[in-house]
This record gives sequence, C-alpha cells and structure tokens, in this order.
Amino acid sequence: MSSPRPALRMAAILLAGTALALPQAVRAQTADQSSPASAATPATATATATDTAAQQDTSSRSSFTRSTDRVLPDGSVEATNEEHIVVNAHLDVTRAALQPSTGATIYRFTRRDIETIPGGDNAPLNTVLLQAPGVAQDSYGQIHIRGDHNEVQFRLDGVALPEGISVFGQTLMTRFAHSMSLTTGALPSEYGFLQAGVIDITTKTGSADPGGAVSIYGGARDYFFPSLQYGGHAGKWDYFATADFVHDRVGVENPTPDFNALHDLTNQYHFLGHLRYTADENTRISLTAGVSNAEYQLPNNPGQQRQFANPSFLNSALSQNLYGSVDSASLNERQKQITDFGILSLQKDMGTVSLQSSAIVRYSSLGYSPDPLGDLVYNGIAQRAQRSVFSTGSQTDVTWRANAQHTVRFGYQVYVERNISKTDSTVYPQTGVDEDGNAEFGDQTVSIHDGNGRTGWMYGLYAQDEWRPVRNLTINYGLRFDGVDEYTHSKQVSPRINIVYQPWHGGTFHAGYSRYFTPPPFELLSGVQLGKFANTSSAPASFQNTTVKAERDHYFDAGFAQEILPGWHASFDAYVKLAKNLIDEGQFGSPIILSAFNYRRGQVHGYEFATNYEHGPFSVYGNFSWSRAIGKDINTAQWNFDPDDLAYIQHRWVHLDHDQRWTASAGGSYTAFYRTGHPLRLSATMVYGSGLRQDSDIPNGGVIPQYATFNLSAVQSFQDLFHIPFLKRTQLRLDVINLFDKRYELRSGSGIGVGAPQYGLRRTILTGIEQRF
Repeated sequence: MSSPRPALRMAAILLAGTALALPQAVRAQTADQSSPASAATPATATATATDTAAQQDTSSRSSFTRSTDRVLPDGSVEATNEEHIVVNAHLDVTRAALQPSTGATIYRFTRRDIETIPGGDNAPLNTVLLQAPGVAQDSYGQIHIRGDHNEVQFRLDGVALPEGISVFGQTLMTRFAHSMSLTTGALPSEYGFLQAGVIDITTKTGSADPGGAVSIYGGARDYFFPSLQYGGHAGKWDYFATADFVHDRVGVENPTPDFNALHDLTNQYHFLGHLRYTADENTRISLTAGVSNAEYQLPNNPGQQRQFANPSFLNSALSQNLYGSVDSASLNERQKQITDFGILSLQKDMGTVSLQSSAIVRYSSLGYSPDPLGDLVYNGIAQRAQRSVFSTGSQTDVTWRANAQHTVRFGYQVYVERNISKTDSTVYPQTGVDEDGNAEFGDQTVSIHDGNGRTGWMYGLYAQDEWRPVRNLTINYGLRFDGVDEYTHSKQVSPRINIVYQPWHGGTFHAGYSRYFTPPPFELLSGVQLGKFANTSSAPASFQNTTVKAERDHYFDAGFAQEILPGWHASFDAYVKLAKNLIDEGQFGSPIILSAFNYRRGQVHGYEFATNYEHGPFSVYGNFSWSRAIGKDINTAQWNFDPDDLAYIQHRWVHLDHDQRWTASAGGSYTAFYRTGHPLRLSATMVYGSGLRQDSDIPNGGVIPQYATFNLSAVQSFQDLFHIPFLKRTQLRLDVINLFDKRYELRSGSGIGVGAPQYGLRRTILTGIEQRF
C-alpha cells in the first residue's frame, strides 16, 4: 500500500486553510486554488506544502471531537484519542479533495455560523442560505441563485441527491448539517445537471458532534418544535441520528397581509441517520438515510370572486345548493409531501489515487386534496392530484495526483427514474356559448381520470486536469458528457476551463467558462392528455403542448478576492449566462406543483460583492448583488399560458418572474463572557430584496415593492447548570423574526407562472431550551 503521507499533507493544508478562512456566515472564498498536495485551499488563505506539520494536528482537533474529549472554556478541545481524530480528518479531507471547485465561488457556513443565525438549528435551511450573496427568496421555501429559477443541486457529504417533487428547502433541515457550502460560478466539470448553485451539506457524525442533545423550541402561531440528536463512536464504528417534529400555523406563506393566515396548519417530522465503518486508515464505508413527511393546509384568501357563477350556473339546482355556503375564506385544500432517501458510500485512499463510489435511492411523492365544492365554484375544476418519482443511481469520483503539476479527476453519475402522475378531476361540461361568445356550462358535473407513468434515465461523465504550470497559477480544464432519455432525448459535450492566479499574498483573481447542459426536471413533467378536458370548464386556452427541452448554456464568470487586513476579507464576482431553451417553472392550478417550460432564448447577468470581518468575540458581514434575468419566446408547455401573453413574448424580451434586481443580506454577532463557561451571544441578520416581478400592462413588466427585514437572537449558555454528571451544556435562546413587523409581499398573484399572492412572515417571537448530555 502506498504511503499516506502525501494525503495527510493534503489534509493538513485544507484544514489549516479552513481555520484561517472566513468564520462568519458568509465567507467569500472565491476561486479555490488547489494544489496536488492540498485539497481546495481557500483563496483567502494560501497554505503551502511546507506548512503541514504543525497545522495538521491543530486543524484536526478543532474540527473533530468525540464524546470523550473535554471542551475547554475558550471552545477548544482537549483530545484524548488522537488516532481516531486524525484518521477521520484524513478521510474527510480526502473526500473533499475529490470535488475542489477550482475557479468557482464558494460561500461556507461552519457550525458556528449556523448557530449564530437567529433560530440556529431550528431555522429553515432556506433562511440560512439567504445570507449568501446572490440568493433571493421566493414563496414555498424556494430560493433563486444568480437569477435561475430553481436549478439548485443538493449534496450530502459530496454525493448528489436526485431531484424530488417537494422543495428541498422544506425536506432537508438545518439540524442535519454540521457545516455546508454554496458553490456558484463557472463550475468545474465534476458538477452537472443542476448548476445554478451546489449546496453541499456535511452531515453531523458521531466524531464531529458527539453526545446527545434534546431541545424544545416554539412560540407564536402554535409553533412547537421538539428535537433529539445523539452521536458517538465505538471502535471502528461511528454513528449519529437526529429527529424532529414541527407543528405551526405558518406552513405556507400567507396570501394576505394579515398577522395570521386562515387555514395554514402544518405538521412535519424529519429524521436523518448516519452510520460509518472505518475499516482502516484509508478505507471507510458509510450509510446515510433520511425521512421527511409533511402535511399542509393551504391558506385561504377571503373575498375572492366565484369564477363560474354564469347565468346558466346561477339558475341551476347545484348553484342554489352552493351559492352563499361556499366562501373562499372557508375552503379546505390540503397537500402532503413525502421524501425518503438513502446513500451507501465506499471511500478509498490509495496514496496517489483516491475515490468515493456511492449508490443512491430516493422516493418523493406529493398529494393534493381539493375542496370538492369550493374548487369547482372558484376554479371550475376540483382535482385530486398525486405525483411520485422513484430514483436510483450511482456516483463515483476519482482523484489521481499524477505529479506536482497535475491532478487528474474523473468520474460519472447515472440515475434511473420512474415518474407516475395521477389526477381525478370534477368539472362542468360546456353546453354552448352566449351572445358575446363566452362559454356556458351545464349544472351537472363530469369526472375525468388521467394517469400516466414513464421510466427514464440521465447520465454524465467527466474528466479534468488541474494543472499548476507555476507556483501561483492554476489552470483547471476538462470535458463533461451528459445525456437524458426521459420525456426528452438530448446529449451534449461540455468543455470547461478555469484560471486562478494569486499575484500576492491574500489576493486571488479567477476567470472561467463553462458549457452547461440542464435536463428538464423529470419530476415536474407529466404526459397530461389535454383532449380529455376539451369542452369543459377546465379546457385550456390552447392545446399546444410541446415537450419541455434540455437547457444549454454558455456561462462566463470572473472575480477577485482579497484579505484587506487580518480578519477582514472582501470579494467581487461578475457573471454572464447565455441560454438556449432556458428552463423556468411556474404554478398553474391549485396544487402547489410546479410545472416546467422553456424560453427559446435567455440571458442572465449580474455581479456580487461580499465582505466580512472577525476579531475575537465580534464578527460582522455584509453582501449585495445585482442581477438581470430575461427570456424570449415560450416554446414548450404552451397550454399553460394565455395566448395573448404567448404572442407578446414570442418576439419580445420579458423579465423572468423571479428576476430581482437588487438582493442584499448582512449580519453580525458579539459574544460576551466568551472565555467563561456561561457565554452570552447576541446576533442579528438582515435580508433586503428590491422585489420579484409582477404583471403590468405587459407580462412581468411590474415590480413588487422592495422590503427589508431584520431578525435578532440572544443565546445564553451555561456549563453544568444543574451540576448533574451526565448533563452538560444548557442553552436558552430568544429569537425575534421580522423585528419591525414589516408587511411585505413575496408574490402579488400576477406574473408568468404565478398562482397566488404570498406575504412574508410578520413579527414572530420564539424561545427555546436545549440540554446536551
């Protein structure tokens, strides 16, 4: 077996870079520059191969602790089993080296960063990600990164999860994460399929998060959030599990500006388990499994007009039975989302060659239950909808450190998926037209069943070479081949190149180009038979339904990062995307099921600025971004749109519905008594948005009013508060969300693919207690 010393040197360099990098919630690590002896060293902290000896020990200790370690008052760890720590640190860093993101822009969230954000582990994952530059918020827990709709890739410990029907921000909980990163820009060739942003979550383990914790968190709007976690290790085994339950009355955004929504109860439970077996210092097998089950009441919007109260209907017996008894404030629409997934991985380090190979399985389903009478009156259709997607796949990544100048990486991803869609609809039959040409409907309903399923697969292969011709220059170039055989059949070879240059200490320039291929979201497509709805109250305005196509992009990115003073970092980044068949998504109908469509041409460009400063117990950060996203000519799934809108967009550029011109976030924290056993941490965050799009006299021609929200948090910790041997740290917290009770819209209810208005959360006060053991 080859000597592990080169890999250990690599581990030390990465860990040292991480220790020197930005410790606050948004750390702009633009243009990672890797070396054959190091794994993805941050641009803000350059480590060389000669620095390894002392760095390895301290980095390993600070990042990986055990239940037998003793945490000192200043937060450091006194290790009692160095061998176990070093082996796991070595394997974790080797895994990270498989995907270095050379030339891309990375924003890292450490465990400390997550705990500093108001809510901490209790905060939804999307609110944590909003603290990164270029991330705009939307309804239903969605986020938009750099002007893309929802092309966000989630990875657990470097393994990509297949897409699911439910929004991942509501499926993967912040509590699962030990740390995470957001990678954007011109991505190297190992990243495929979804490329607007790659969110890689390092899950909690028994080594990194030893012991147990139980917490209860809650407050306004019946918010009740108990959770439990426990982790540890025994011999070569490492284990961790966490579970939580969420009950509140803010499951979906309020369609009115009122303080509380009508009919908005949600119950959710989540589980994540992680089991690892370390066979030797270079071999590890891990199993990760997760479950998410969420039930939602869909909130009601009072005072809506009955769309199908036409003269023929008004005189019917059914109308006499319904009219006056069905109010939009008393509808009972519900939705249920389920996600289960599992990942089995083998990691092996063989000296100059290291690899991780994984098998992935994921099931996701969404079921919508209508209000049988109310949906008919207001929408002309009451539709019970059920969708599911079952995915199995494999991912392998290999790194070969050929010599001091070249690090070669290659691998593949392949997924086989089964998509099933079923609907049972109740509609009114059309009986004719009136004198003005408006449709008239009968007073008896008819039922329509529609169901279909399809099995498809998508795959990607890549190879790349990280070349260091001189000490401060890295050139990463490679090719990727992707294909999809589902509803659409497409293939593409994608060249990519990134150049990273460090002209002086603490400063890094980068520039890159990536050719992207994005398959349409299989889980959001269905083979609906439109002809079944002809001459009914749910007949589409157009029966044209071209199959959604794969998106093909040219992506350019360049930027600069600089350490201005010790602890003070800043970065600037600019990007341009030129798209053919740009994929967008919209909500059409009552179920919260997004449907995909294409613009024949698309353009997205913008820039980002981020800075942060940390000194002792004080830290502060801020960032802002400008973006412009436009499209022309909707050329697929045309039946979802108004014919007049289609005609206007065919020859004119329009703003995408999620185009937000200015986005900003900021935050800071201060820890009093931080060298004692009872530190008090005060923190605050801010999110600003200039507003998403809405209709004016043209599609998406207007802008929703701008807004800014502020959140505060106070966390008091006590060491051995109860003086009971098995009870450790006790933590009390107080969080105030939307401190100034700002009323603001996320969606106005108009715009291309916008189904309903949504308002942001009003002032909410939450408290909690956590006890570690």
